[in-house]
Amino acid sequence: MNPELNVDFEAIFRMAPVGMCVSQNRRIIACNDAMAAMFGFSKEDLVGESFLMLYPSSDEFERTGARIVPILNTTGWYSDERIMKRANQELFWCHVSGRSLHPEDPHAAGIWTFDDLSAKRSVSPEMTAREREIAALIVDGQTSKMIARQLALSPRTVEMYRAKLMKKLNAASSSELINKLLRIAT
Repeated sequence: MNPELNVDFEAIFRMAPVGMCVSQNRRIIACNDAMAAMFGFSKEDLVGESFLMLYPSSDEFERTGARIVPILNTTGWYSDERIMKRANQELFWCHVSGRSLHPEDPHAAGIWTFDDLSAKRSVSPEMTAREREIAALIVDGQTSKMIARQLALSPRTVEMYRAKLMKKLNAASSSELINKLLRIAT
């Protein structure tokens, strides 16, 4: 590799094929064109704003923020698939990955990527916020006990939500529920 090669990291960030942003205390301080387009905002509309505007509800924003702190504290990075919200209020599945830039304070600053999964997976509009949260964890392969621990619920409560999801999606088994939640296009 040529040591004199100049790399324009700003251009790389701006033109990356996935949504990217830099955050400070859960506010967007910089984002690229792909992120703005994915969420249906202009970059100017996003910069300076809280991630809250990209979540289906304030409860989901708060719970996700609390849920990722212990993971960021342990590993310094986080990744999941969750339901996010576009400017036009459309809900969509999104793969989110990020890294804390200050391990001692995970939300102080971070770099995040967003990958729109809507071409592979659709959102069932009749799900409640809690059902969406539990559905995302089920798709992530977590058991009811793991979900209960993570969300500070009883395993029985998680099982009740799982049963509601199965009924809403007409799934006869857990594997069928996961398949229906994924709704992978072939």
